[in-house]
Amino acid sequence: MINAGIIGLGRWGQNLVNSIQGKSDKIRVVAGATRTRAQEAVDYAKQQGFPLVDSVAKLLADPKIDAVILATPHTQRVELISAAARAGKHVFTEKPLTLTGAEAAQCLKVCADHKVTLAVGYNWRFQPALQEIKRMLEDGRLGVLQHIEGNFCGPSVYRFGKEHWRLRPEEGPAGGMTGRGVHVVDAMMYLSGQIDNVYAQSYRRTLDYGIDDTTSMLFRFKNGATGYLGTFIATAETWRMQVFGSKGWAEVGDVQHLTTWEMRVCYVNPDNLHLHHKPQLITFPQTSTERLELENFADAIKAKRPLAVAGGDEAHGVAVLEAVLKSAQSHQPVNIG
Repeated sequence: MINAGIIGLGRWGQNLVNSIQGKSDKIRVVAGATRTRAQEAVDYAKQQGFPLVDSVAKLLADPKIDAVILATPHTQRVELISAAARAGKHVFTEKPLTLTGAEAAQCLKVCADHKVTLAVGYNWRFQPALQEIKRMLEDGRLGVLQHIEGNFCGPSVYRFGKEHWRLRPEEGPAGGMTGRGVHVVDAMMYLSGQIDNVYAQSYRRTLDYGIDDTTSMLFRFKNGATGYLGTFIATAETWRMQVFGSKGWAEVGDVQHLTTWEMRVCYVNPDNLHLHHKPQLITFPQTSTERLELENFADAIKAKRPLAVAGGDEAHGVAVLEAVLKSAQSHQPVNIG
């Protein structure tokens, strides 16, 4: 059993705890820390059976803690990852890894230097439907990959007050990308490999404060496939990803995303190209992707196996985020790497 401390007990931090506490035989939370000691966090920690310690430093100094889980604002990641690694603690951090490539390289190096496993919370990779689409591309059922398009939208800018950290431009460059869009980018890379170039646009159209709410981009993958992503965070909740191959397409999407996805698949009929088939609906056993990603982190710790590494998708995702912001500011396509 991996004993983990969690730093950050807001809505998402609590969701991560809920996914494993009393449910996993691989990892559990034994202590928590927050930058601001709110009574809600104290009560929640007590309810879940672990203490809320006085400081992050105290949590990192605890020899009984093997790893830390970070559910904190994006700009705090570098400091916390570095401190945890120097304390010999393995690190699971929410996505994105950091907001700049230089910061990502710094975090990857300090974790490698101190021989601790670093994981980034891209839980979509543990969705059975996404894993099945990957198999369909690998075994040829979808044919040659042509294009992936997706969106991830919802009323994020309305959910938080003007002073909330999620509405600060330095915490949310390129609008909904840090909270939502990076998930779709990572899922696209899981299916198609890394991205060669991006052309993006990003604007604030709804409120007179906060982050952009209307962000879209075009991708060209290194394997030659193309992609499109939109994230609009002043609208109703929705998400979708559709993968087009030369033999058919597969699609996932709904309003809720923290559930086990269903998938629709439609194939070309080579004997009658004029025949329009109705898509097949495929369902999967219910699972918790948050528990699976944290248990994968625990397994990697036990095996002394790295997860996020230099040149890997976690770092490349940060490079894509940087390129999206640069392209949106310059109104020009940007090559990555």
